[in-house]
Amino acid sequence: MDLTKMVWRNPAEYLTALKPENPVLFFAPSALQATAQEFINGFAGTVTYAVKANPAESVIKALAAAGIAAFDVASPEEMRLIRRLAPDAVLHYNNPVRARSEIGEAVALGVQSYSVDDAAELAKLVSLVPPQGTEIAVRFALPVAGAAYDFGEKFGATPAQAAVLLRAVENAGFVPSLCFHPGTQCSAAGAWESYIAEAAEIAKAAGVRIARLNVGGGFPSYRIADLPPDLPAIFAAIARATAQAFGEDAPKLLCEPGRGMCGDAFALATRVKALRERGDVFLNDGVYGALAERPMLNVIDRRLVISSEGVRRSAPLVPRVVFGPTCDSVDRLPGKVMLPADLEEGDFVLFYGMGAYSWVTNTRFNGYGALGFEQVQCL
Repeated sequence: MDLTKMVWRNPAEYLTALKPENPVLFFAPSALQATAQEFINGFAGTVTYAVKANPAESVIKALAAAGIAAFDVASPEEMRLIRRLAPDAVLHYNNPVRARSEIGEAVALGVQSYSVDDAAELAKLVSLVPPQGTEIAVRFALPVAGAAYDFGEKFGATPAQAAVLLRAVENAGFVPSLCFHPGTQCSAAGAWESYIAEAAEIAKAAGVRIARLNVGGGFPSYRIADLPPDLPAIFAAIARATAQAFGEDAPKLLCEPGRGMCGDAFALATRVKALRERGDVFLNDGVYGALAERPMLNVIDRRLVISSEGVRRSAPLVPRVVFGPTCDSVDRLPGKVMLPADLEEGDFVLFYGMGAYSWVTNTRFNGYGALGFEQVQCL
């Protein structure tokens, strides 16, 4: 992600001055660093950043400058990126499935922590990773409600399996820990509380004192206008639940926010290409572009519509079917999108909270996908 040298005051200034035909992502480094400081100052443990959410060089550099010194990397490519941009950072390789060649690269690049949720995968690590001072965190999963979608469908051992794996980790000479991911966009602390209580039971069943408990990501970004995330309340609940579950044997805590860290530092500007007589809207971006997550995480109602001359559309909102630009019928935003009744062709529709899984999932399908990047002072 290469940003221009000019820093605009806000997206509207850029849009009305240049009237871009392609979608544009706007990045406010100050917003990203403010969120990083909120995590560092409020979370009672080590804060890492999940690189997969947005691996833009500008994001990594801004986070390192803000004091983030550990990164959750899911592939050798992400490891190399961090080693280049933040050479002294701690690397946590928490993708539970790895090829042997990938493990070899991780060892060479100095990864200090791994996760595992399967006996065969643990055997790979034991055979290839030097145990001295290296952490292996056993990942477990629970059927917990309250998340936008369930990470436990793909990763995570059952509690009984996790206890067996945890004993094996300690017996192999690695630093034993536990980890979980409560799910995406958890707006309340209940998911973390349930997982933390179960982590204590797993450690007890295994007869192992865990060194750390990685409470994963899942921290919410600001997607719903009437429901701003309350990170301090979540941080407090995690600390309280850990003390209650573990008592004097409480492990050190670690978290790995991705969306919750970078989401609110970006906004996406799209433009109305066409407006059908029946009210359907065609934008210059869609589900093959920076809006790729919308079919999975539909709700994001923080939007602003301005005319090409910079006038904010303020007519009553009406439900509209919204399509992307490709010649593919599935390129449609889910449900109906509430947009102003006075919407016109050429207007800009600005989506806030678009820092995570937008640029990195953007494709060039059907010849579309050209995406601009601009730095702004504020969103």
